[in-house]
Amino acid sequence: MSRRVSSGSRRGAAVRVKTARGRKPSSTRWLQRHLNDPYVQAAKDAGYRSRAAFKLIELDAQFELFKGVRRMLDLGAAPGGWSQVALKRLAPNAVVAAVDITELQPLAGVTALQLDALDMESLPAMRTALGGQADLLLSDMAAPSTGHTGTDHIRVMALCGAALDIAEVILAPDGAFVAKVLKGGTERQLLDRLKRGFAKVRHAKPPASRADSAEVYVVAQGFRGAP
Repeated sequence: MSRRVSSGSRRGAAVRVKTARGRKPSSTRWLQRHLNDPYVQAAKDAGYRSRAAFKLIELDAQFELFKGVRRMLDLGAAPGGWSQVALKRLAPNAVVAAVDITELQPLAGVTALQLDALDMESLPAMRTALGGQADLLLSDMAAPSTGHTGTDHIRVMALCGAALDIAEVILAPDGAFVAKVLKGGTERQLLDRLKRGFAKVRHAKPPASRADSAEVYVVAQGFRGAP
């Protein structure tokens, strides 16, 4: 069952933030938006480490991502919100391996790996942590924004391509792949790879993804096997 967050039910009077000395106006605007975001409060109430947990909850409600999953790999996992959702939705004996280039604070039930997912030499450690092929690979990897739309798009798509490289090696037949892309969808070359490798490929923007954000997610299901 999906969990909808009502902005009206979660917020009282809007929080206003004054610009402090040394703080840029853009930082003040970000802080005000963050403090008035109903998903931020909902994440705190539910014990999730980030509001991004609700993006995965909403994607799962639409695509039933966790159905039958025994092993899951979470790329770009820090601070751990997506892995927390997986722990609640998967069977008790399911394996969850979380990978990030930064340290992930310990999370009971999750094998955390501080690795560079872009380095294919990290694959053996991922395989060992999973104990077999993954049924689901999630990637919420993102690059720091440069403010230049074209550059940011190239960077995010490169991360999606790297995640797909891993998926083609580590996914079990009929497995699923979910990765962040930017508005405009997946680039043609990458989309062609996905369509060759998976039975279904769709794009989705969950409600928890901010309206002014260019992010969307590509959801590929029914992996046909390593190329």
